Amino acid sequence: MRIVALAGGIGGARFLRGLLAAVGPQDEITVIGNTGDDIHLYGLKVCPDLDTVMYTLGGGIHEEQGWGRTDETWSIKAEMKEYGVGPEWFGLGDRDFATHLVRSQMLTAGYSLSQVTEALCVRWQPGVRLLPMSDDRVETHVRITDEQGTRAIHFQEYWVRLHAAVDAEAIIPVGADTAKPAPGVLEALAEADVILFPPSNPVVSIGTILAVPGIREAVAAAPAPVVGLSPIIGGAPVRGMADKVLAAVGVEATAEAVALNYGPALLDGWLVDTADDAAVAAVEAAGIACRAVPLLMTDVEATAAMARAALDLAEQVRK
Repeated sequence: MRIVALAGGIGGARFLRGLLAAVGPQDEITVIGNTGDDIHLYGLKVCPDLDTVMYTLGGGIHEEQGWGRTDETWSIKAEMKEYGVGPEWFGLGDRDFATHLVRSQMLTAGYSLSQVTEALCVRWQPGVRLLPMSDDRVETHVRITDEQGTRAIHFQEYWVRLHAAVDAEAIIPVGADTAKPAPGVLEALAEADVILFPPSNPVVSIGTILAVPGIREAVAAAPAPVVGLSPIIGGAPVRGMADKVLAAVGVEATAEAVALNYGPALLDGWLVDTADDAAVAAVEAAGIACRAVPLLMTDVEATAAMARAALDLAEQVRK
């Protein structure tokens, strides 16, 4: 079976770990990773979502945080502070720095982000084929209004420095409209047996991937069933502040509303948590098959059960 998952962030990475536990060694998983969270810091190209997938599946993630490296040290960050060089609000540990140095060196030498990601994965052996959504530069920005007035800031500043404490007025994937899908992305979608939307942020993770011209169309046209898992349980995000960015695009923070925002043109099936069983009928009325199953990723086995439920639903709705 050829499975393609659109993923970004901690929720996506942890779901993929369960997916790997749920399938057999003969199955192939391709991950199309969000690069809208990418940021340039200290002269380095940082790809938080790609790295979170790579570290999580490769056994190097800081489990409690869900991001960054295990057994991390912070000598470089401390020295940068002594020089008065910021930003201090974004933490890059010493081990993590090495990844960004290698990536930036290879990009400067002329390699594409796809080629660099493949090379980095040789070390980590994540068990999936990890593709960036695009080799072109895309950065998600957020429009806010604060004491400095109305302005757009990088999503990382909004999420990490401000902790989404200010209302998001708009989400702008800068560069997405002119970006091209990375090599292999459209082919993977066309050849997939199943396409999955993990419980990643529907606006700034999966939404940004779909904003790259050609990807949304490829998902909609794919012969494979498309099944998503709700990142919202009981009217609140399981992790992070997805409700803040959902509000910016006019979508209520409910499992039902997120499914309807994707719509039946993209989704064939949708999983909600058992706490949201009441949403099943409304989602199905919109033309999307819906089931209520436990969606808390408490451990790998619970996450594998979620993945199996998604694959089962894909079989039920196969086109």
